[in-house]
Amino acid sequence: MGGSGSGRRWWFDANETTDDYRSIDVRRWKRWGRLEPGQVFAHRWLRNGEVCGSINVRIEPGRAILDYRHRSGDTEWQQECYPVALATTPCHLGGERHWFHCPARGCGRRVAILYGGGIFACRHCRRLAYPSQRERVMDRAARRADRIRDRLGWEPGILNGPGDKPKGMHWKTFDRLSNEHDALVNASMADVAKRLGFDL
Repeated sequence: MGGSGSGRRWWFDANETTDDYRSIDVRRWKRWGRLEPGQVFAHRWLRNGEVCGSINVRIEPGRAILDYRHRSGDTEWQQECYPVALATTPCHLGGERHWFHCPARGCGRRVAILYGGGIFACRHCRRLAYPSQRERVMDRAARRADRIRDRLGWEPGILNGPGDKPKGMHWKTFDRLSNEHDALVNASMADVAKRLGFDL
């Protein structure tokens, strides 16, 4: 598994989302100062304040060595230890951005996040959608409308009706946000009606 591959690509149920998997994020490791060669640390995941999983990581020049055990269901635990290549690219305004290279055989895609399982692999190899891509029209529109409500200082929930213009906000901005809010509410309600078999 890992750098040398397991002899196959890893394809998973297309209904799964990135939230269904434990993940490692190279950007967080950089912020935490963990990408310097010689660093050795345990990356842990918590559920309700309790550790529910962990991997051991060793940083070497140009790569991170992942070392952990895993199992599926009631199968035997399997030990995995493999390298994940690290890379950097320059940013337009200075500095650099850090990346993993997906270790799944045949991939090597440059990504910021890898998702766990038998091996850590990119979202594309696991065929994972973002949670927002699994939302219904009504949910997505309501979520976006609520974001506007929050910006306007209105009470959360699209059924609560509009509020007043925030103090200091230009009328042009307020009108634009209000119109966008109303269009999203209408889209959400139309989808609800469609699902219930009503005509608006």
